[in-house]
Amino acid sequence: MSLNGKFFLLLLVLLGLFGWAYAPTMGALVSVWNREPDYSHCFLVIPIALYFLWARRAQFPGLATGFTWASSGGLVLLGVSLALRIVGGMFYIDALDGWSIPFWVGGVVWLLGGFRFFRWCLPSVAFLWFMIPLPWRLEHALSWQLQRIATNVSCWILQCLAQPALAQGNTIFLHDFHLEVEQACSGLRMFVGFFALATAYLILIDRPWWQKVTLMVFVTPIAILSNALRITITGLLYYFVNGEAAQKFSHDLAGYVMVLMAAGFMGLLLWYMNRIVLEVETIQPQQQAHRAPASTAKGAG
Repeated sequence: MSLNGKFFLLLLVLLGLFGWAYAPTMGALVSVWNREPDYSHCFLVIPIALYFLWARRAQFPGLATGFTWASSGGLVLLGVSLALRIVGGMFYIDALDGWSIPFWVGGVVWLLGGFRFFRWCLPSVAFLWFMIPLPWRLEHALSWQLQRIATNVSCWILQCLAQPALAQGNTIFLHDFHLEVEQACSGLRMFVGFFALATAYLILIDRPWWQKVTLMVFVTPIAILSNALRITITGLLYYFVNGEAAQKFSHDLAGYVMVLMAAGFMGLLLWYMNRIVLEVETIQPQQQAHRAPASTAKGAG
């Protein structure tokens, strides 16, 4: 049997073992994806991770010819995966059980194909982290902080628009009504989903490293600003139109508007970064010597 045939046969066996070991975990993850709107994007994580492999197929390094000491790093990752599952089961931390999946996949990839194959698959393996919901305590802490930030930023924007807005806790008092910034309005869904999309964009698009770092740094401010603008628009609709229009926008249209605003801010940031550093053509002295007579002849003519 050829090397590729052995690879795919062993891969099928390992996938069967994964299905047997992780069926309850995957079932619990899918249940959360269906129940929590903040994690509805997780259904796209695995297809996008597979698309990364297809998009980078020209860089495929091939498979290792056999087991070497360099392949033993896969055993380390499999050990980490097993340790996470044990600790998660002992302390009832479901997130650790989910977080063991990328380590298991990375370990299998490294063990079967070698380090170069693992390095080629690493963007797809790392992207699988986005399909794991955050632990409840961490999610609650992030939502609470994002609520406070969204409330203060939205109030400041309304004040800049000459509106008598006052923030108290997670409530914005505007004219004769108050606007509650609930946990669902914290922007956590925007932050997680937009961070995943930005990561996918950076993996697929070839850009200088400093632009990639800058874009990832600005993901959080862009998500916060987009969410604050959504709350601001909702408050303005309450006052200048009516409550029905504000509710319709907040529950039906706000998600699409936030995505468009965030994409627009990201595009503006990329456009600005392209203008900061301009590519300059470098001409060697011998090339300049060859160009000079041509330009002189053109001027004489």
